[in-house]
Amino acid sequence: MKQLDLPTLEIPATMLRFFVAALATIATCSPAFAQSAVPTAQWPNYGNDPGGQRYSPLDQINQQNVGQLKLAWTYHTGDVSDGTHAKRKSAFENTPIVIDGTMYISTPFSRVVALDPETGQEKWSYDPHLDLQSSYSEGLINRGVSTWSDATRGADQPCRRRIFIATIDARLIALDATSGHTCADFGAGGQIDLTATANITTLYNGEYEVTSPPAIIDDMVIVGSAIADNTRTDEPTGVVRAFDARNGQVKWSWYPIPRDASDPAAKTWAPGAAAKTGAANVWSIISVDRDNDLVYLPGSSASPDYYGGERLGDDLYSDTLVALHAKSGQVAWYFQTTHHDLWDYDNPSMPLLCTIHKDSQDIPAVVQGTKRGSLFIFNRLTGAPVYPIVERSVPQTDVPGELTSATQPFPTLPPPLVPLTISADDAWGVMYFDRLGCHKQMAALRAEGIFTPPSLNGTMQIPGNVGGMNWSSAAFDPQRQLLVTNTNNLALDVHLIPRADFTMPPGGNRMGVQYTEQNGTPYGMSRAIMRSSFPGFPCNPPPWGSLTAVDLATGAIKWTVPLGNIFRARHLPLPDPHWGSPNLGGAIVTAGGLTFIGATIDPYFRAFDTDTGKLLWETELPAGGNATPMTYRIRPDGKQYVVIAAGGHGNLGSKLGDSLVAYALP
Repeated sequence: MKQLDLPTLEIPATMLRFFVAALATIATCSPAFAQSAVPTAQWPNYGNDPGGQRYSPLDQINQQNVGQLKLAWTYHTGDVSDGTHAKRKSAFENTPIVIDGTMYISTPFSRVVALDPETGQEKWSYDPHLDLQSSYSEGLINRGVSTWSDATRGADQPCRRRIFIATIDARLIALDATSGHTCADFGAGGQIDLTATANITTLYNGEYEVTSPPAIIDDMVIVGSAIADNTRTDEPTGVVRAFDARNGQVKWSWYPIPRDASDPAAKTWAPGAAAKTGAANVWSIISVDRDNDLVYLPGSSASPDYYGGERLGDDLYSDTLVALHAKSGQVAWYFQTTHHDLWDYDNPSMPLLCTIHKDSQDIPAVVQGTKRGSLFIFNRLTGAPVYPIVERSVPQTDVPGELTSATQPFPTLPPPLVPLTISADDAWGVMYFDRLGCHKQMAALRAEGIFTPPSLNGTMQIPGNVGGMNWSSAAFDPQRQLLVTNTNNLALDVHLIPRADFTMPPGGNRMGVQYTEQNGTPYGMSRAIMRSSFPGFPCNPPPWGSLTAVDLATGAIKWTVPLGNIFRARHLPLPDPHWGSPNLGGAIVTAGGLTFIGATIDPYFRAFDTDTGKLLWETELPAGGNATPMTYRIRPDGKQYVVIAAGGHGNLGSKLGDSLVAYALP
């Protein structure tokens, strides 16, 4: 599916109890809030604006009074799965939208619920009746809904405002925003089977999915897809489609693996390779520039991820930021961030559209975050890099049948947000014996830094496939010119396994190691987060999760701080060791000078000073806050609310639940 796809990071309680014992041997005032200068502000899109800045002009909650935040209301979806009874585990990754005075959310089971945004009271709900027992690749996930208003209809007509959800079982559904009833004139009775409209053939239910909210531009709804990783070379196509928002007819289709020999991307594939390869899909969130009629697609890798002998060449448009003309679906410009991907280095983040004030000029920019932990910044109209990007030599493969790219693109600015090199001498541990164990693991692997290719004897991959950045994406404060994003820092042990020696264990996992078939290639694959055998912490040095602010006007990192406290995941009464936590779920920024984020394994919601990175407020959530929060104020005399989905993440190992939680000043 090109997103998380990693073993659980939960650390056994027995290990932590032992570590607590070992560690024991090692030696404000808050003013009342004032009315905001901005009386109201809704949150009408997943990223607030269609370009995903995740910025709110509200400042009723600010650096001076954020410590006074209190719980305002909680809504329980009832949709949570711990993986029992033949279901996959759930992850509540939703970011609500607020439009026309109503909040709309999606649950892990792809239900849509309308709420009163000031009380959390339910107005209506819609159930698409998923088959919860299907083999959904990443578990039960849906990140959000989108909305569109039909200007040709009267205010009282049904489906004037529509809510669109793309479900994990690959349906696109249109609902009336007022009633929650399906819009009968859209598709077949209000829905479209996304596999049927592109003749997509799957081997099992759940191989082809959608987890991200659709993009809306003009009168079109645009969707990508999520496709199961590493099962076979000929995975389903990663086609991106635009549908008429009124009737559901296909307006255009764009294929990331070229079908036409005249496409400039075709020459980057070995003869015949493009015809037998799949994926290169757009599973993350699509951005749109409505003023300039452009759509921005964050592309992922072609199939399978870790062996490319069946798809030799640079493989455009995989791992490519592609700008399309919205009306036609034709390519405007593109840039490939990883050539011939062998590391699952998708572009996982929503392309962030912003204006950068650089050298006395205003530059219309797009920022693409990567699992590599690098930020690629372009003029979004022309594709010209805002900061130079250079091709550098990288390690080469020793695997028979493989051919790596001689170089890879590196931005000169901003600098990487995560470490790009590691060796056995960097082995980390809290005590001598676990450092020694990590050193032994690491010394046995090929380790030449980023882009060290997968190998038969084992490769240490840094950053790992969870990032760097992930679908969490970034937030941008236009006044401060600061981009704020969370990152992961975890090293992987990756092995290619000759087909004759490969055995797929039940469930795809054995002793914390994940296995995938890569059918159609000579090799299966195994990968695992490198951890000490006891107490089970990562072998690479912390922090394992960070929050970083980048000044886009200069390309410099302004501050970076560890994000999360892994001890709190087990409610251990220990101070924060500043090791950070693996994390999924993004940040938002506000005119009040605040950055709000959950994301971590420990179930805490935090507010940081956007200027300095100082932690100003935190509160314990009922479950993991592995989603991107949002904020709004719907009445001039009302309160500003900050809301986050607290339902945890089955694959991350955070506490599961079903809560949507709102905070406000008393």
